[in-house]
Amino acid sequence: MAEPIIKSRQAQKEVNGIFTEVVCTEFSNYIFVTLTQYGKIGTLILVTPDSRSNYISTPTFSTKVLLGKDEPLTHVCAKNLTTFISQEAGNRPVLLGLALKDSSIDTIKEIKDIIKSCKVW
Repeated sequence: MAEPIIKSRQAQKEVNGIFTEVVCTEFSNYIFVTLTQYGKIGTLILVTPDSRSNYISTPTFSTKVLLGKDEPLTHVCAKNLTTFISQEAGNRPVLLGLALKDSSIDTIKEIKDIIKSCKVW
């Protein structure tokens, strides 16, 4: 059987009492991750490795809100949730759809584990 052109995996889990869905899809030039506790895509954030970084051991990432509320917490959550994806996927950019009711540290840690279970890169 031929492998699908676009690989996608998803998972659902209750995180701190809130139903949470994660979908990870691999495209040739980026990884698309949707994290939702509302059942919608939410705010779209592009997370890209910064090519200007002089220190290879500690890469830096830029975040840009493409659609939705542009708030400081959105950028912090996006970096925390996706930098490991970009690094594991050969420094490809990550497009993140984020719709969280709870963005506490504990929730973010648990969601990262869910993302790892949906690894497509």
